[in-house]
Amino acid sequence: MLNMDTFLASLAYSLMGVVTFLVSFIVIDLLTPGKLWAEIIEKQNRAVATLAGAGALGIAIIVAAAIHG
Repeated sequence: MLNMDTFLASLAYSLMGVVTFLVSFIVIDLLTPGKLWAEIIEKQNRAVATLAGAGALGIAIIVAAAIHG
């Protein structure tokens, strides 16, 4: 059964995971030359989109593993 403590802990971990993911993605954007979104949207560069997707998946797996324990 889901009690209030479990719900609040899940909510806190979810928020920490999303914030960690966003910060990490911004760091990836800063480390790559140029702007990722401009390169993906305006120039439709699939290689950059693949890099951004792979980075997002990698970060998500790491964050999920860290939260899950």
